[in-house]
Amino acid sequence: MGWRNWWRARDASRTDARRAEEEAWPSAFGVGRDTQILGGDSGLAGAAAPDGGLHPSFARVLGAFLAARAAVGVLLLATQVAGKVFVDGRPDWVLLVCMAYAVATVSAWMLPWLRRMQPTLPRLRRGQWLGTIGLDLLTFGALHLLAPRSVLNFVPLLVLPVLMAGVLTPRPAALAVTAAVSLLLLAQSWAEVLAGGEPMLLITQSGLVGSGFFVIALLAGELASRLARQELAARGSLELARQQAQLNRLVIEEMQDGVLVADRHGRVRAANPAARRLIQAEGSAQPAPFHLKFSAVWLPLFEVVQQAFAAGSWPQEGRQLVLQFGEGRARNLWVRMRFTRPQASPRPEELCVMFLQDLRDVQARLRQEKLAAMGRVSAGIAHEIRNPLAAIAQANELMAEDAVTASQRQLTQMVADNVERLKRIVDDVMDVASGQHPPAAVVDATALVSAVCREWAGTARLPAGADGPLRLDLPPEPLGVVFEPDHLRRVLVNLLDNACRHATRTPGSIELRMHAEGAELVELCVASDGPPIPPDVENHLFEPFFSTRSRGTGLGLYICKEICTRYGVSIDYRLRSSKHQARNEFFLIMRREALPAPHPSPAPAP
Repeated sequence: MGWRNWWRARDASRTDARRAEEEAWPSAFGVGRDTQILGGDSGLAGAAAPDGGLHPSFARVLGAFLAARAAVGVLLLATQVAGKVFVDGRPDWVLLVCMAYAVATVSAWMLPWLRRMQPTLPRLRRGQWLGTIGLDLLTFGALHLLAPRSVLNFVPLLVLPVLMAGVLTPRPAALAVTAAVSLLLLAQSWAEVLAGGEPMLLITQSGLVGSGFFVIALLAGELASRLARQELAARGSLELARQQAQLNRLVIEEMQDGVLVADRHGRVRAANPAARRLIQAEGSAQPAPFHLKFSAVWLPLFEVVQQAFAAGSWPQEGRQLVLQFGEGRARNLWVRMRFTRPQASPRPEELCVMFLQDLRDVQARLRQEKLAAMGRVSAGIAHEIRNPLAAIAQANELMAEDAVTASQRQLTQMVADNVERLKRIVDDVMDVASGQHPPAAVVDATALVSAVCREWAGTARLPAGADGPLRLDLPPEPLGVVFEPDHLRRVLVNLLDNACRHATRTPGSIELRMHAEGAELVELCVASDGPPIPPDVENHLFEPFFSTRSRGTGLGLYICKEICTRYGVSIDYRLRSSKHQARNEFFLIMRREALPAPHPSPAPAP
């Protein structure tokens, strides 16, 4: 059984190689070998198989010919046996030849391993040619030459090798087989002429039959060649369609917008990862297929699908939809729909393709269009403000030196405070509008966050210890993150100021936690126990110039987001469950990297 295992291993290796080639990206952008037609030969032997083995049509036609040969062999043997029983004088060697031919053809048809002998090109190898066409020529030629006075006419049987050669061999080989058959017929006619037959009649009959064989061979080769070309073209079209489907699937999988494909009953047929994240409060929903009506959270989606199918349309620009996840958490989605209507089916099944977008992302894109022009204008205004502001600050310092009364000192201090406030606003605007990206470094986030929190608590005059409002939960080991130290300090101070502004200042009202998320990410969280942020305010948290305070500039969180974006850090807000004291939480997801090795200190001089 070793040879069978060898053949199976070879077929498996060819299948794996073909699958790897189909999945390769270069083949996805061009026409593969499936669509190449090799010219010069006729029949199925003139078209190369895509995997270097038997062409599918070649394999099927070869099996059909093997079955036909087996049937001819069995019928020929049965005819000879019947003739031997009921007709006297039939030679025994004819029966033996027919018996041997029947055994050979039935064996070739029933043993599958004989048909798995696939050559490099779709044509018969020498052994296969001898076992099929050669055996037929030898057998039928012998019966025709050595039994000319038999009751049966063996000439029609010669059509089988001619037809097989025209379909399964190149044109020169097919013509050679046909010429051999024609010479055989002429030889038999010449022998009958020598025996006293009519020369003109016998030679004319043999010539006409031989000409007919040539026509059969040429027509069979041409029809087989067309069949091969059509199948290769169909395989090429199928391959291109498969590649296009792979490209479409890849594009949909990588889309930032969610895509759901549902039927009129609310059953989701397909869903990309973005859609499964948008319809789930945390993590991702289960892969498709699933049903929208089986989850209370997805019932709004199920209802709009039902309404859209009932109305047969959906607003072109889309519509807003809110998913409630419980505990006050919700997600505003912008839903657009398109419908597919098959034309060929008598009962077409309509499918609904839903495009889901987080409303915050949609609004962020709209803001970016406005900020593109606003940034340039703000930078110009801020640059023009700096010089007058410096003059005001200098004049106020001169007046402060001459201030003698308390009211005068209060006025100069008020001017100084507002000058500093304006300077901070100008610095914020210039920092965002400049677009300069300082090089990122790997910093020890544990040490840096601890130092910033100590400095910030001292500046804010918060009591330290267990009774203080700030509680730290930092890992004991150093954590390396990719960030510029000053920018990380600035983001952290902004988040702490924002938390302190809304916190109750009770013990533990401000929480700062940092922990590693596996080997690649670090999460930094700043939470406060202020009242939960309303959904309408949450949608505008990171917008520039949006603030709920009358004296606020609305640039703090926007600058934090811009700085984080520069270093590939994500920042967002979430409302924690009611079991936590500090529910309003802003969190950063930073990239983790190994800290550089410390430089060895130089040895002291002796």
